[in-house]
Amino acid sequence: MSSSNNNSNNNNSKNPTVVHRKVAFLGFRSVGKSSLVNSFVTGTFSERYDPTIESTHHKTIRFRRVHFATDIVDTAGMDEFSRLSRNASLGVHGYALVFSVASRQSFDMIDQVNGALLNSLGDLPDVPRVLVGSKNDMTEGRQVDAVDAQKLADSWGVPYIECSSKSGIGVADVFHTLLKEIEKDDGLLVENENGGCVLS
Repeated sequence: MSSSNNNSNNNNSKNPTVVHRKVAFLGFRSVGKSSLVNSFVTGTFSERYDPTIESTHHKTIRFRRVHFATDIVDTAGMDEFSRLSRNASLGVHGYALVFSVASRQSFDMIDQVNGALLNSLGDLPDVPRVLVGSKNDMTEGRQVDAVDAQKLADSWGVPYIECSSKSGIGVADVFHTLLKEIEKDDGLLVENENGGCVLS
């Protein structure tokens, strides 16, 4: 009987910790938010552009023994007059603020989006966020220098990541880094031996 209990305890100790997290992607229209989310969730990329109303996707992200069951809110394109939807504000643990490195307008707009976000959340000082420069495969059409983007991220006190949904480079890093920002005060997130996340 004792042996059976010990085996049961050993099996339970090997079960992963499952944690629910909800994140939202914000940014100007046509910056590639949907492509970024779809590339991460499905591993696919499409050149076709369909304006997003708002959708929620689901993905489990594993860091060793912790499984993050993640809801990902892909919001409609925002401008200076936009307000956060109920789904993109209630129960959200962290935000990715996305601009396109091929669009100076989207970069100028993202600072306003960040301000609107903080204002809607009551100017909370420690809202977990990352600044994301998408479409960094478009080197010839680039309009935003990485140095300028990093300066903006530094002024917000958040990480800056560049990615390409088309090539897949940096896509997982966006989600990995956002989870690190969410969990850094909790000590829950443990990276794998290679420093990255494991997707399932």
